[in-house]
Amino acid sequence: MSEGVRIIRDDPRRALIKLSGPLIVAMLLTSIYNLVDAVWVAGLGGEALAAIGFVTPIYMILVGLSNGLGAGAASSVSRCLGAGDEEGMNNSASHTILITLTVSIILTVIIEILLRDILLSLGAAGALKPAIEYGSVVFAGTLFTLFPEAAYGILRSEGDVRRPMYAMGLSAVLNMVLDPILIYTAGWGIAGAAWATVISQFLVSLLIIYWFLAGRTFTSIGWSHFRADRGVAWSILSVTIPASAEFLVMSMVTALLNWILTSVAGTSAVAVYSAGWSIVMLAIVPVISVATALVSVSGVAYGSRNFENLEVAHGYSIRLGLLIAGATAALTFVLAPWIAWIFSYSQASSHLAPRITGFLRVICLFYIFLPLGIMSGSIFQGAGRGMTSLMLSVIRQVLLVAVFAYLLAVTLGLGEAGVWWGVVAGDIGGSLVAYLWARLFIGRLRRYAA
Repeated sequence: MSEGVRIIRDDPRRALIKLSGPLIVAMLLTSIYNLVDAVWVAGLGGEALAAIGFVTPIYMILVGLSNGLGAGAASSVSRCLGAGDEEGMNNSASHTILITLTVSIILTVIIEILLRDILLSLGAAGALKPAIEYGSVVFAGTLFTLFPEAAYGILRSEGDVRRPMYAMGLSAVLNMVLDPILIYTAGWGIAGAAWATVISQFLVSLLIIYWFLAGRTFTSIGWSHFRADRGVAWSILSVTIPASAEFLVMSMVTALLNWILTSVAGTSAVAVYSAGWSIVMLAIVPVISVATALVSVSGVAYGSRNFENLEVAHGYSIRLGLLIAGATAALTFVLAPWIAWIFSYSQASSHLAPRITGFLRVICLFYIFLPLGIMSGSIFQGAGRGMTSLMLSVIRQVLLVAVFAYLLAVTLGLGEAGVWWGVVAGDIGGSLVAYLWARLFIGRLRRYAA
């Protein structure tokens, strides 16, 4: 039994700390390279930044699917681990890889064919050319977006977070090195940023394949471990589909927010949102990392029917998340003007600085409530209750964020600031609902087990 497996079966507090640390490093590096992308592209002007903003809702679907596959793998494999079923772990992992390959091929064809029409429907007419240049390359590499995250889910389920950290770190470094070379030195412009992403993801995918085939992991994949089983496939998809749909919902809401912003403040507001949100994603990485680790920890606890550990993991992860979120919110608020400068250093984008500052100083307020919602969603994913997690996401994103943003920005005439406050209000309300739902779920499990 590997050290990672022993850790994840141990005290949930210790497991969360040990799993979260490398995840924070890895995900910070990933977010930094996303930020670097935005910074280098900002040098091309506001239109290029807006182009990425319009592509983002589509790309979020892939990110959501990749995270969904990772969550599905982590949930299914970790539940097998909790039940002591080693062959079940290998079969679940092999099913995950086959599902990933199949979905990647289908999505690549569909998105490439419909990309122009999708972008136009999202309101990207004012930045259509750079959006197509960027999107057509990124979406051609769909497989290399989905596969690494699915593999990371398998590795995390066995308590191995170091290899995902190494792989994600390598991808980030490669991307940061390639960005200026391909964007400016090679003269590829915004397409260069896309190629940097695809190339780095491709090379990391090769490294991950080597780890599995060389027997460097506790879990094994391959045809010798694959036994076609609808039950196994569903144990993965029952988490993957809802978790991916959560990102689809977020993508749709992002597209709606872009539409509202374009309507009330023009394309430049989308550039502000795109740039500012890349900072938000960086700031909340530590909290997301804890939540990602919680999927595996809660999956093991649920699989072994240790509901006391499930409750401990939920409460401890929230306390840890609140501590982190409070610090990052304060830093974001104080440093907002300096952060805004990195997106407005060129003459073409200098006018965005005060608006990005305003965005950051409003949006950082939701950080503090984020742990309540995101940790609760992870509990449901770990327990294989993906539909519940999806329902909570729909409540937060559609019923609260989208509605509040429209009411404040359009109905009350607050413009782009109304969108920012709508996002904050919706996320706070959604997080509180998710927390209460999770507490009721865990309490019911403990009562039935007593």
